[in-house]
Amino acid sequence: MKPLKEKISITVDSDLLAKLKVLAEEDDRSLSQYINLILKAHLAQNDEKK
Repeated sequence: MKPLKEKISITVDSDLLAKLKVLAEEDDRSLSQYINLILKAHLAQNDEKK
């Protein structure tokens, strides 16, 4: 079963968004997929610290 997804709206700095778009394109992912990947990695790293 696929995880449930929810739409959210966030505000990010324009320079950050531009970098994220480039990195997502280089990784052949949508911006949304790339941000999800980054957030999951950050949470996993945070769990390791505890």
